[in-house]
Amino acid sequence: MPQFAISDIHGCAKTFDALLNEIQLSPSDELFLLGDYIDRGPDSKGVIDKILALQKDGYRVQCLMGNHEEMLLECLNPAAFGMADLWQKNGGNTTLQSFSLPENANPMHIPKLYLDFMHRLHLYLEVGPYLLVHAGLNFKAPEPLQDLNAMLWIRGFYRDINYDWLDGRILVHGHTPQITEATELQLQSLPEKQVINIDTGCVFNKHNRDTLTAFNLTDQTLTFVKNQETRP
Repeated sequence: MPQFAISDIHGCAKTFDALLNEIQLSPSDELFLLGDYIDRGPDSKGVIDKILALQKDGYRVQCLMGNHEEMLLECLNPAAFGMADLWQKNGGNTTLQSFSLPENANPMHIPKLYLDFMHRLHLYLEVGPYLLVHAGLNFKAPEPLQDLNAMLWIRGFYRDINYDWLDGRILVHGHTPQITEATELQLQSLPEKQVINIDTGCVFNKHNRDTLTAFNLTDQTLTFVKNQETRP
């Protein structure tokens, strides 16, 4: 029974479909999505629609929260001053457009179905020998799985990895875009380094970062699909 992890789809619904076709996802497989379904790409609504449709059709799909979902949800809090501007500067305008809302609309006007989906998202999952998280872990914390902000936002944590704490587990994350070759090198060193970043910058189109990646947890193979979205 294959298990797949995908991260940082960022509104690239056509590319997400293409990758699912490439890995030939079936209802008996397990699919773990590591957050950032929305923003920057052209069809955030379509990405979530696809996830909800898969779940409705009996596919085994579990979803984590990314920092972009957190930003959107924070915008719903009247006390979160300035969060709406931060979210819009980080691609929130494209999410609103995908719901046929004006660029300056309050995200509370996004249909409840989609907001409820975001509210239900997990922060991490343990799957066999793997720890799945959106951004990474703060290994300086006494208990890395209790630093919720780090799970969504941290970068540059590799030098602090506590291998005793990992205890043989492999950390799979996204959030920090990198070229596909870097992810392939991490796969080769997985037994020693115990970490792999599967965000290969699907929504970007520069420096060879324009690919959506699926990591097969079962046989430790990678599948790459180039961005399929219509570019201006």
